[in-house]
Amino acid sequence: MYTTELDKSAANPPVTIEDAGLLAAFEARVAADEFIEPNDWMPEAYRRTLVRQISQHAHSEIVGMLPEGNWLTRAPSLKRKAILLAKVQDEGGHGLYLYCAAETLGTSREDMIDALHSGRAKYSTIFNYPTLNWADIGAIGWLVDGAAIMNQVPLQRTSYGPYARAMVRVCKEESFHQRQGYDLLLALVNGLPEQKAMAQDALNRWWWPALMMFGPPDDNSPNSAQSIRWRIKRETNDELRQKFVDATVPQAELLGLAIPDPDLRWNEEGGHYDFGAIQWDEFYAAVRGEGPTARERITARRAAWDEGAWVRDAATAHEAKRAALAAA
Repeated sequence: MYTTELDKSAANPPVTIEDAGLLAAFEARVAADEFIEPNDWMPEAYRRTLVRQISQHAHSEIVGMLPEGNWLTRAPSLKRKAILLAKVQDEGGHGLYLYCAAETLGTSREDMIDALHSGRAKYSTIFNYPTLNWADIGAIGWLVDGAAIMNQVPLQRTSYGPYARAMVRVCKEESFHQRQGYDLLLALVNGLPEQKAMAQDALNRWWWPALMMFGPPDDNSPNSAQSIRWRIKRETNDELRQKFVDATVPQAELLGLAIPDPDLRWNEEGGHYDFGAIQWDEFYAAVRGEGPTARERITARRAAWDEGAWVRDAATAHEAKRAALAAA
């Protein structure tokens, strides 16, 4: 999942005496790792949290097609073009799975997209950065999708059934995406010195934004404790970030690339890598829509929605005609 902690006002509504028994039963089911299904009773705060998280995840998949789609016509070979095209198509499919999962919670596709276009809903901050050269496509696959996998694998055990089941296929395809990125960078580092320099430059620019993808530190993540209690999340932002660093540093070493962090050290006692301070001011600026390509991204999404209106209208008219014929 592409994570950004955004909603700090998700207070639980008062629980009536009538609902107290339902809440106790719900909490017991969640604690027993049972799936909650769309027709099951659930607290309103649980529903709102899921709508926020799943719709944000869906928005991120769709917006995430833009920086890579920008390189489809400029891929250096037919093979690379076909691989990238397949990946971009996968991301579109992920968005559709997730919008469908969110709709089971009583929201509509139109409401979710309107929230994105109006700025009431966000997408992952990582997609507010530009893809400056071909090596960036490899860095996105390796780092961005690698971070997404770290987030998404635990979501296969999230407490809401439709979300968990959607993540099974998403995770399989994201694993392909991560390997695609690593393979691309492997080709570059084994090529000309200029190509290896491109790969290092891409790593330098994408490393810190990738660490920010997991969201703010745990002591500034107001919804994490409740989300973990309800099994919506299975691990905290900082736990996932640490796992990502520990998994990715050896991969960089195999590529012969240097992680752009002078404070990166192996902690023998802790059994993990210590890493430098993240510039959280940059993260929150990107959340506010101040990233280098933020305006370009949302403008592109609004234009695509407006230009696709005739398709939606035609599909609606066709369905109405089909229903009328069936009822005749």
